[in-house]
Amino acid sequence: MTKGAGTGGTGTGGAGYDFDNGPALRAIAMPADTNPNGDIFGGWLLAQMDLAGGTVAVRRSRGRVATVGIEAMTFHKPVYVGDEVSCFATVEKVGRTSIRVRIETWVRRERSGAEPIKVTEGVFTYVAIGEDRKPREVPPG
Repeated sequence: MTKGAGTGGTGTGGAGYDFDNGPALRAIAMPADTNPNGDIFGGWLLAQMDLAGGTVAVRRSRGRVATVGIEAMTFHKPVYVGDEVSCFATVEKVGRTSIRVRIETWVRRERSGAEPIKVTEGVFTYVAIGEDRKPREVPPG
């Protein structure tokens, strides 16, 4: 399976992901993104994953997409303020109008180059849409 932002990773990071060039999205978790327990709110993390997956789906579909489903979402570890969050997105399947993207999210704590930790993963489905906002066919690969 190709890892990274749909372009392939070089294997320099955790689990073979390229943390220097490969993520579809990278962000720093900030205090404004916390839940009442002081951990990063799961909804913020879900939004980052959707942005990452949408970026890959837009490239593959060569145009606008809309998120239509999320399945198999699993939160493995909490994300803390200051964590460097990296979302890796891989196209799993392309249908007539839909694109299924697997997204894994990893963090590096304290941005000190510590070993990456997988914090969540999920599968997102996007539908290619035209200017009329109706489903359109995804062009061949």
